[in-house]
Amino acid sequence: MLIDLRSDTVTRPSAAMREAMARAEVGDDVYGDDPTVNALQAEAVRLSGKEAALFLPSGTQANLVALLSHCQRGDEYLVGQQAHNYKYEAGGAAVLGSIQPQPIEADADGTLPLAKLAAAIKPDDIHFARTRLLSLENTLGGRVLPQAYLQQAWRFTREHGLALHIDGARIFNAAVALDVPLKEIVQYCDTFTICLSKGLGAPVGSLLCGSEAFIQRALRWRKMTGGGLRQAGILAAAGLYALEHNVARLRDDHDNAKWLEQQLQSLGVEIAEPGAQTNVLYLRQPAELAARLGPWMRERGVLISSGPLTRILTHLDVNRQDLQKVVSLWRTFLQQHA
Repeated sequence: MLIDLRSDTVTRPSAAMREAMARAEVGDDVYGDDPTVNALQAEAVRLSGKEAALFLPSGTQANLVALLSHCQRGDEYLVGQQAHNYKYEAGGAAVLGSIQPQPIEADADGTLPLAKLAAAIKPDDIHFARTRLLSLENTLGGRVLPQAYLQQAWRFTREHGLALHIDGARIFNAAVALDVPLKEIVQYCDTFTICLSKGLGAPVGSLLCGSEAFIQRALRWRKMTGGGLRQAGILAAAGLYALEHNVARLRDDHDNAKWLEQQLQSLGVEIAEPGAQTNVLYLRQPAELAARLGPWMRERGVLISSGPLTRILTHLDVNRQDLQKVVSLWRTFLQQHA
């Protein structure tokens, strides 16, 4: 069995999750008749304190639908230079929504400086796109956005007439790292997403949460972008199982990432900032060494996206024993390539 450290998207549904999927009661979700989808959305509402939630096939589509629901053609959203919904989602908002992104360089802690955001807001002038939205990401590269910053960003958007969206692909990792319930984080946003298919271990799916009126707009955009599903309860059951069983255990992933960080440091591997705040760890290595490490590890059953800046993610399919093997192999590799 391969030890896959490339991402937490590689997790496979457990036997118990598969059983929940097999037993799922289903209906036609386009009609709103799938009881398991409805139960999943209701659980997201309960956990978040928002008025409504919508199940979508992917995090990319959930972010796209959020942006399309917040902004009109010719509008603009403020977003981090390294944010997923700016850099890694094929320019969907611009291409499909004619929404202009205004990227902002983040500080070292992942926050977008409020002064830079204020300077980027366009005046009410026919020459400019209309600034409508601030989009944050939590976590960003494994960094947990501080609660105090979220509160400040929330106040900032109220003062400037903007909406605030959080790409929460790993927002439960942030909640577990801060040891607070999800509600404590998302009280400082209008809308947010949850990815079910990363550390939570579901095979597919994301949730978009917000007000009743917003989710009604999002429902139309979900249909328009091809996200209307029929007997989706089979998939929603996995997400429901994940929310009920796989949130608290994210702490294990965080602990494993911190342990791996300490072990690699003891081997002389350079750890990039901020270290293992959650389940994400970055390390730096010479390009020539990185080019050899990836294939060498693959031959020995370990998958790593090796590069000068290497990202490693721990998840529910990787345990401490697996990581002990990784460290042992890494030690051997460094000895052979000294």
